[in-house]
Amino acid sequence: MAPSKRSSSSGDRRVYSEFGGSPGAAFERGVADLPPNQQTVRVQASRKGRKGKTVTVISGFQHAPDQLNTLAKQLKAQCGTGGTVKDSTIEIQGDHSDRLVQVLLEKGYQAKRSGG
Repeated sequence: MAPSKRSSSSGDRRVYSEFGGSPGAAFERGVADLPPNQQTVRVQASRKGRKGKTVTVISGFQHAPDQLNTLAKQLKAQCGTGGTVKDSTIEIQGDHSDRLVQVLLEKGYQAKRSGG
C-alpha cells in the first residue's frame, strides 16, 4: 500500500493512512433498517439533566438517520412542539407520553410507556 499524499493546505498532519480518505468511513457500522412492526420502542418522560424541563424521550429505534429525522418531524407536528434526534433517540419537548404512544401504535410500532 502506498502512503497517502500529504497536502500542506488541508492541515492534516497524518503521514500514512492505511484505509485512505477518512478514518471513520472504514469503521462505520450499518444500521439494520427494520419495519415498524418489528421494533419495540420505549416512551418515557425525563427531566434529568435538563434544568427541570420535561422532555419525552423515545428510544429503541432501528432506522437510518434520515428516516429517523422524518419520523421525528411527524411526531413533533402531532404534538405541536419542538424536539430533536440524538443518538437514535427522539426527544420531544414537554410531557406527551400518552399521545406519542398512541401515534406510534397507529404507525405500527410496538410502543411501550416506561418510567413513572
